[in-house]
Amino acid sequence: MMIRTIILTTIFSSLLIFSGCNQQKSSGPTGATLKSDDDKAFYTVGLMFGSRLKNLDLSDQELSAIYLGLFDSAKGKKPQVDGAKYQKKVQEMFKKRIQAGSVKVKKSGNDYIEKFLKEAGAKKTASGLAYQIIKPGSGKSPKASDIVEVHYHGTLIDGTVFDSSVDRKKKISFPLNRVIKGWTEGLQLVKIGGKIKLVIPSDLAYGDQGAPPKIPGGATLVFEVELFSIKDAPAPKKRSAPKKKSKK
Repeated sequence: MMIRTIILTTIFSSLLIFSGCNQQKSSGPTGATLKSDDDKAFYTVGLMFGSRLKNLDLSDQELSAIYLGLFDSAKGKKPQVDGAKYQKKVQEMFKKRIQAGSVKVKKSGNDYIEKFLKEAGAKKTASGLAYQIIKPGSGKSPKASDIVEVHYHGTLIDGTVFDSSVDRKKKISFPLNRVIKGWTEGLQLVKIGGKIKLVIPSDLAYGDQGAPPKIPGGATLVFEVELFSIKDAPAPKKRSAPKKKSKK
């Protein structure tokens, strides 16, 4: 998943050097139809790119400009603008729009948390993490440096499932300090055999950027996590001292 995201982001970033900066009008790919499996495969590429543009609230003209930049670049045509000149503007524009788009999402998340905190047993930590212990478990709680084995089910606040080891029917293990902050903090609140519901605001999850295409910028995330086991993180290997060369 991470490798696919990096590849798509790299390709997408290179395309954007030529997109969004054209001043001419373009009708875009009007009248396009999907006639073959190859057409459908390339349409899928468009879906992947488009999902990463969703939070930018693009107009039809802006989408047409992106298509025109993509078309010219893919066909090896001379760019109609100096791409290097617009790189800074692209970065500033995307940052501004992503932040603006996340404001509404954050408000919905805050409203959800306030409603959640009215439920029996629901609490909030100083960091803003909201949680509800479903089953406390027994024994010890994990430390941030421990490796935990869990089952989890993750949704957006509207109930949309974005990831679930429960659905895959396969538990997962990972170092607790290598995940989002809400998980690192939240899993330390239960013991082995325990289960917890976490409602994680965006600043403890994926922030304004989100994790496209499934998690929008500013999204509050809801997890139910069951803790099965805890393992100490392996100690770093000590480097052996270099052997002294014998004198002859």
